[in-house]
Amino acid sequence: MPNNAKSHALSEPLAGEIGPNYTTLRAMRETRGYSVEELSLTCGLSVGEIEDIENGRAADASKLRRIASALRLPQDALIVAAAPKPAPQGRPLA
Repeated sequence: MPNNAKSHALSEPLAGEIGPNYTTLRAMRETRGYSVEELSLTCGLSVGEIEDIENGRAADASKLRRIASALRLPQDALIVAAAPKPAPQGRPLA
């Protein structure tokens, strides 16, 4: 783990802001003090895979869990945030 990585957990609001394009993932990584290369070494994914995820190109559940673990987030923090929200159920307005 890099020497400059922060030891405190990220706040829930920040962890919950990750959406389908994962742009907040980059901010979370940087907040934790990781470069893409350091995160790559920590979670076992290639630099390209991490960059793809941060740019919203590829994100399967196993990769997201590995990144979450490396960033010391709950295992499903990135997966839950990325899951599509179901359409509201109820009576139609018309």
